Amino acid sequence: MFAKLEEAEKRYEEIGERLNDPAIVGRQDEYRRLMRERKALTPLIEKFRAYRNVLISQKEAAELMTDPDFREIAEDEYLSAKAQIASLEEEIKVMLLPRDPNDDRNVIVEIRGGAGGEEAALFAAALYRMYTMYAVSAGFRYDLLGVNETGLGGFKEVSFMVKGDGAYSRFKFESGVHRVQRVPETESSGRIHTSTVTVAVLPEAEEVEVEILPQDLVIESCKSSGAGGQHINKTESAIRILHKPSGIVVECQEERSQLQNKEKALAMLRTKLYDIKLREQSEKIAGDRKSQVGTGDRSERIRTYNFPQGRITDHRIGLTLYSLESFMNGEIGGMIDALIAADTAEKLKTRHEE
Repeated sequence: MFAKLEEAEKRYEEIGERLNDPAIVGRQDEYRRLMRERKALTPLIEKFRAYRNVLISQKEAAELMTDPDFREIAEDEYLSAKAQIASLEEEIKVMLLPRDPNDDRNVIVEIRGGAGGEEAALFAAALYRMYTMYAVSAGFRYDLLGVNETGLGGFKEVSFMVKGDGAYSRFKFESGVHRVQRVPETESSGRIHTSTVTVAVLPEAEEVEVEILPQDLVIESCKSSGAGGQHINKTESAIRILHKPSGIVVECQEERSQLQNKEKALAMLRTKLYDIKLREQSEKIAGDRKSQVGTGDRSERIRTYNFPQGRITDHRIGLTLYSLESFMNGEIGGMIDALIAADTAEKLKTRHEE
């Protein structure tokens, strides 16, 4: 472990030197990449240096224990250092686990109503509200990218971007099928219905990671449709882009400017192509153990929201919370923390078995 930490510290110092090189400052893509790498390494290096200082303190205390005049004080210092070392070693083991390189990225979240018709669409709108409230409370920003509304205020589908350091690390376990059990607003007999909504969380791609050729695109402008204000249906500001090689179609109509809608639509396209690339890479890694938690199987039922009993159950980790009202108001941080902890524990277990 010590060798790995010294190697990481060497890389950390090397990055610091390169960032001071004027030639690197002029190459913005490389500069940003190095800054991200340095930022990711900083907590580990700080922990390692604290660990090394405590090792030195323990050694000094052990030497003082041979002096009768200082033995009692030295023993206390030695035992204190020993406890700190054990704690720091556990923390460092977690920090040395392979890190998801996408964790610090912005994300695009897509929510689609599944089985259940209008009730599924209403719950898709409720999940959008839940996620955006959580994003704001967690210090992130979000932009609505596109929405297809129903007559009763539900969403057939909605996509939005969450921006901020660590956005993907906080949202990535939300991919999958979310099931809701409740009495629909449209149900007069009071029967409980079960509906489903699908959530996809995609790490945002940068331009340098996905090559999009102009000749591969069919770009169309059209009038916006649906709710959105007085400008709707009056100007051709909405953008629809077809990527011919993949068949992917993206649309954006949330901005008044056609140029802004085009930029957002291209960001969505890049992200979808990057997602395909990531999935292909994952499938090629033979013998890899999938985490107990998982991050992206959109056919997997991950969570049930039971309104009559006021509970939420995450089926991947077997956690049930009886705080549905606050949960739907964006207080989902505790669930996310539990999912991250379960994923970390699974990775530690896998590494130990190896």
